[in-house]
Amino acid sequence: MTGARWRKSTKSGNNGGSCVEVADNLTGVVLVRDTKDRAGGILAFEPVAWQRFVDLAKEIGVREDQ
Repeated sequence: MTGARWRKSTKSGNNGGSCVEVADNLTGVVLVRDTKDRAGGILAFEPVAWQRFVDLAKEIGVREDQ
């Protein structure tokens, strides 16, 4: 997407494992992609849905070994 500023997820490690990038600078959409496959698909979320996902992940925890 044009204008998307990608940043690595704060929960992504530095070991080259499971990493995602998030672009949340565009109006009305949050984009997510795989760091290892940047040319692959991009998931698009409404900002409210993305925030609910982030809040739930914080509530239940994220396994560091996944």
